[in-house]
Amino acid sequence: MKKNFAEKSVNKTFLGVFALVSATTILFNSCNEKKDKKESQKIISEKHPVAIKVQKIDDENVISDKRVIYLTFDDGPNRGTENLLKILHKRNVCATAFLVGQHATGSKRQKDDLESLRKDRLVELANHSHTHAHNKYTDFYRNPALVIHDFDTAKDSLKLKNKIARTPGRNIWRLNNITSTDIKTSNEAANKLKSAGYKIVGWDLEWKPTNKMALKGNHQEMLKKVDSIFFNDLEKTSRHLVFLTHDQYLTDADSINELDLFIEKLQKSNRFVFRKISKYPRINEVLN
Repeated sequence: MKKNFAEKSVNKTFLGVFALVSATTILFNSCNEKKDKKESQKIISEKHPVAIKVQKIDDENVISDKRVIYLTFDDGPNRGTENLLKILHKRNVCATAFLVGQHATGSKRQKDDLESLRKDRLVELANHSHTHAHNKYTDFYRNPALVIHDFDTAKDSLKLKNKIARTPGRNIWRLNNITSTDIKTSNEAANKLKSAGYKIVGWDLEWKPTNKMALKGNHQEMLKKVDSIFFNDLEKTSRHLVFLTHDQYLTDADSINELDLFIEKLQKSNRFVFRKISKYPRINEVLN
C-alpha cells in the first residue's frame, strides 16, 4: 500500500538529515555484535527498463522513523571480497553476498574467500547462479530449464541453506507480494524459477562502476539517491531499500573509502538499520 500522509511527512525530513546529524551519534545495527577494538583503524592503504509498478506493503516491525537498508554484494567470491569484509567489520554492519558458483573455484584465493564469507557472522550467503549466464543474458533466459539447472548447480556446489536468489544481468523480483521484471523476455524463466521454489530478489539502488571497474561517483551522491528513493516512494517495499554493488569494484583505495564513508554516514544519521536479505518482509513465506 502507499504511504499515508503522516509517513510522507516523516520522509520529507530525510533530505537534510545528513547535514543535521551529530557526528557522535552512532546507530547500532540489528546484527547485535560487539565491535572489534580495532574497528577504528583505516581499511587500506593496503539500460535497465523501468520495472512494473507493484503494490507496496508496510512492515510493522520497523519503527516509524527508521528505514531498513539491505546491503547486498554480487558476483563473489571475487577481487575485492577481502576488502568488503574489512569494511563490514570496521562498521560492524551485516550484508548479503550473492555468490556465483564458478567463482568459488576459480582460484585458491577465491576458495579461501568463500570460506571466509561462509564463516563470517556478519554475512549471509545467497544464490547468483553458477555460470552468471556466461554473460550472455538473452540466450540464457531463452531456456528456462537451463536457468533452473544453473541455479540448482550453484545451490548444491555452494552448499547454500536457502533458496534466496538474484538473477544475473536482470533486475527481477519474484516473491509472493512482488512480481517485477525489467526485461520482459526473461518473464518465463523468472516464473519457472519461482515455481522451483526460488525467492528472487532484485534491488532498489545500484552503485555502478566506471569503465575501470571502480565505484562511480562518491558517497554523497549515493546518500542523496537513498533519500530520493525513500522520499519519492520508489522502494519495492515501503521503508525497505535493497542496495546493490559488487565485490570486484572494491579493489582501489578510493572505492573502498567511498563505500566505507557511505555506510558510516548512514549509521551516523540515526535513521537506518541494517539487515540481511533473509529478513526482508515476507521473503520467508511459502511461495504460491
